[in-house]
Amino acid sequence: MAVAIKISTRGRSEMVDITALVKKELDNSGKADGMCLVYIPHTTAGVTINEGADPDVKSDILAALSEMVPATGNYRHAEGNSDSHIKAALVGSSVVIPIQNAKLLLGTWQSIFFCEFDGPRSRSALIQFI
Repeated sequence: MAVAIKISTRGRSEMVDITALVKKELDNSGKADGMCLVYIPHTTAGVTINEGADPDVKSDILAALSEMVPATGNYRHAEGNSDSHIKAALVGSSVVIPIQNAKLLLGTWQSIFFCEFDGPRSRSALIQFI
């Protein structure tokens, strides 16, 4: 069964480290070995795994995405958030992390990031242990 965690974002684009929230749900699940699926049920947000130690990495990723996909352009989608949809498509809506001995097998510097591209909003991420 999937568990929903709530995420509140404060800016139009930001990366929120949700690693501790995912670890908490793993601890609550009692799962010792398997896989952890993190899925984002939103069309203008995504999830990725990347370096969590240096906050400049998040800034660089967001800056590069904004450069590749500017907020304004020759978009047909009338809501004014076409760039958000495209960024979410590029980043992706899910990640899978192996679980061993009740631990997420993330690399030394890796963290799980919820990626907001159309905030601020109240969002959710679904977590399922397999």
